[in-house]
Amino acid sequence: MNGGKRSGNTGKLWGFILNFFNVILITVPFALCWYWSYADTIYIPFFHWGNVALIFLYAFIYFTICKLYSGFNVSIVRISELVYSQLLSILVTNIITYVIIFLLSYRFASAWELVVLFAVQACLAVFWSLFANKSFFRNNKPMRTVIVWDARQSVEELIKEYKLDKRFEVAGTYYINDCIDDIGKALGDAEAVFLCGIHSKERNIIVKYCIDTNIRMFVIPGVADIIMSSAEPLHILHLPIMTIERYDPSPEYLFIKRIADIVISGLALVILSPLMLVTALLVKRDGGTVFYKQKRLTKNRREFDIIKFRTMRMDAEKDGVARLSTGAGDDRVTKVGRVLRKFRIDEIPQLICVFQGTMSLVGPRPERPEIAAQYEAETPEFAFRLQAKAGLTGFAQVYGKYNTTPYDKLLMDLQYIARPTLVEDTKLLFATIKIIFMPESTEGIAEGQITASTKERNE
Repeated sequence: MNGGKRSGNTGKLWGFILNFFNVILITVPFALCWYWSYADTIYIPFFHWGNVALIFLYAFIYFTICKLYSGFNVSIVRISELVYSQLLSILVTNIITYVIIFLLSYRFASAWELVVLFAVQACLAVFWSLFANKSFFRNNKPMRTVIVWDARQSVEELIKEYKLDKRFEVAGTYYINDCIDDIGKALGDAEAVFLCGIHSKERNIIVKYCIDTNIRMFVIPGVADIIMSSAEPLHILHLPIMTIERYDPSPEYLFIKRIADIVISGLALVILSPLMLVTALLVKRDGGTVFYKQKRLTKNRREFDIIKFRTMRMDAEKDGVARLSTGAGDDRVTKVGRVLRKFRIDEIPQLICVFQGTMSLVGPRPERPEIAAQYEAETPEFAFRLQAKAGLTGFAQVYGKYNTTPYDKLLMDLQYIARPTLVEDTKLLFATIKIIFMPESTEGIAEGQITASTKERNE
């Protein structure tokens, strides 16, 4: 085997050092705050190692939340998003910690100390984000990258759009046949390879070559690739076999998921009822009805009425054509509606659907029948999303945008369907908090479009 290529271990080691430094930087102020303000106020004060254990628990919670919110992804995310992820991780960790302090104290402890702590940690997080970004890219040169394409050719644009050129230096692009004809020449100097829409036969050749020569691979998957990721290993007659079947989660998972839907949506409706009342009065004052119902698709193509706060004029679709919003420039959206959409407040009434059971908290995004039909005409596999009950949040909602292409939405939803677990559901619920205040996640479609179809964009 050839191990001459740069393996990326240097970047991983430097990333580990930066992340470790970050956890220490955020945990030390909490430790001081704990000993100063809370250690002696709990019902049964800890001995020395009990306090140390709680501080380590704080560090673990922060590390887990920060990983979930991409707060350590120095090499990929923008500095602004890195700071946002760090601040949100600190806030969530401190809220969880306050709940722990409440349980240990049997009373509501003073929260002002945690407010001051957050301010100090926020300053440290901004410092770390700036320092980490500068030091990481000073010590890690961009990886020499080759793009091999067949069906999709958008990777170069993606690298530029998301400013990944700090991490990847595109040294060449090759059509798959040209790459296979002389793979040594095409990939000889590469440290990383992007594979875009490559069929399995040719991809196997490249994968084997990259493994042998220690080249890192980034694969943009197809529908079959995502479905294959759900395969379960099985051994029959000494043969290694992979089994694949339609979405069929265990009864235990579905039962716990339904209980969680009822409990969480019920509590959320109670807690958010004051906000819903104020919102209803504002929408009503704007003219028209407070809520609107719309047909959407869920599991096995069943239709249900989704409930939202109305954010558009009453005559928004007077021509009878179902169309998505074009975003901030859409004159059909009311003044109140713009604010509701920006902070996702218009989505809150969907909790009623979750409580009723027509939706779940986590699942594929529910599409309108008319728009789904248009997507399926372009991409028949889009109907695969309907294997699971529609969700208030999910892979496509968290990691995509309002105007994400139907094909990419399909891939994201299939990633969730392929591996349904309570852990994944919990991660997506926490990740949803992050996107609420990210404006690009609600970015509309282009002017003149009625769906997010790529075909429509090119016409």
